[in-house]
Amino acid sequence: MVFPAFSRSLRLALLAGALLLLVGCSSGGGTKPAATPQANQLYAQLDQASKGYETALAQARAGNTQASQQTLSAALDQLKNASAHCPSTPGCDPQRFFSVFDRLLRLKDGNFDLGDDLSAMGNDLPEGSDAGKTGAASLPEAQRSVTLLRGQQLSQLIAMNGPVKAALEMWLTQWRGNLMDAYVNYQFLRYQMWPEYQKQDLPEALLFGIMAKESGGKVHAVSRSGAAGPLQFMYATGLRFGLNTEDGFDSRFDPAESARANAEYMDEQLKAFNNNLELTLAAYNGGEGRMRRLVGDNTSVSLYDPTIYNQLSQETRDYVPSVLAAAWLFLHPESYNLRFPRVDGAQGSVVLKRPASLTELTVCLGSAAGMQDGWFRTLRNLNPRLDPQATQPAGVRIMVPKVLEKPYEARCTDGPWPILANDLHTAVLPVVPPSSAPPPATSSRSSSSTSRTRSYVVKRGDTLTSIVSKVNCSSVQEVSEMNDLKHHQIKPGQVLKLPTCR
Repeated sequence: MVFPAFSRSLRLALLAGALLLLVGCSSGGGTKPAATPQANQLYAQLDQASKGYETALAQARAGNTQASQQTLSAALDQLKNASAHCPSTPGCDPQRFFSVFDRLLRLKDGNFDLGDDLSAMGNDLPEGSDAGKTGAASLPEAQRSVTLLRGQQLSQLIAMNGPVKAALEMWLTQWRGNLMDAYVNYQFLRYQMWPEYQKQDLPEALLFGIMAKESGGKVHAVSRSGAAGPLQFMYATGLRFGLNTEDGFDSRFDPAESARANAEYMDEQLKAFNNNLELTLAAYNGGEGRMRRLVGDNTSVSLYDPTIYNQLSQETRDYVPSVLAAAWLFLHPESYNLRFPRVDGAQGSVVLKRPASLTELTVCLGSAAGMQDGWFRTLRNLNPRLDPQATQPAGVRIMVPKVLEKPYEARCTDGPWPILANDLHTAVLPVVPPSSAPPPATSSRSSSSTSRTRSYVVKRGDTLTSIVSKVNCSSVQEVSEMNDLKHHQIKPGQVLKLPTCR
């Protein structure tokens, strides 16, 4: 049972505690001094506040909302007082306060629906704030009460160690824009992707964490190594989980299919690694074969054990804590002074009343429903099989967020905007005669070293990068252009033209 008033107070308590504790922690470092009597008094207040917090949770679950609020207020006063005095008290260790804060977050997890916290946060937004303009309200199903992973609280599986803390800082600073974009993109894809995770009884926060790190929610993302789609499947791994190419479309770019394959992969590897989430994520990034060789039969080993950690690539060392940190922020944004925008990602569609491409629709829709960055990414994500530049005939159904159904009727069926959009889309570019065209740019490695080509048959497991490394006198871009490859994609059996080195 959820108690919104208490949930709101709980959110404010955690936020205030977080800010105070962060100030306290900033003064730490070096050798920890021995606790003084004054420090022990603060620790006693901290213990009382922690017990009061637990009591408040129990009272809320029992339905005694008024008593729970009173208990929480008293606990919060103790927490604020103790944490405020710690930095100036000899022998007081700020890390101890952070540890309590971390434990209280884990205690909260699963006891209250995050959806109510999000609703309460919306009431705190100042008028005119950009946050919340993306839609009228959060989806009814936006409550993320499923936080269990194989019977364990997801938050209990996320160790708040140095690498995860460092990743939290990155998401909250240098990667903050990427995190926000990933959240908005995910909300519009949620109705396609989340059900696939539900089928495998996997927590939504984990799906978001993987997607945020892999692609940021860009359905057509392709890595330099050939991994593709919102969850970045390699071609061979995708085939193993039913992601293939049909009628020229690579289903790794399909959000629902990609989420299904990812959920099945996670389920398979969690079983193989005895529900060790860290090892499972490392396998997803670095290869399950390599992780099984490193771990052997000891599936209870921590990823951060030197015998494992020191043999991982730097990419995998960064990947696992980054995914876990993004998942943690998805569960507890308000406790890290983070406010995700409210997004109405409800599914909708329009039937074109006049021919238009996705790019033309983007122009005529403008910033409808408050989307200041425009709707191109969302339209691309929801219609992955369509070339955004190709004009679709009247009568074709285009998937859009429901909030765009009325703006489409008002802006894109008649009037000046579709005319402007079409004029821009059909603009004619000058044609440069071949004789006056400048020579193609080449890399320093390939300049003056290639003139003829040879054929190469793509083998299973090949990537464009590995093939180019065998040539040793070209680049991924050059080979991609020579073969008119889309997004650097290749498949087994495909015949490529490769430069012949002199």
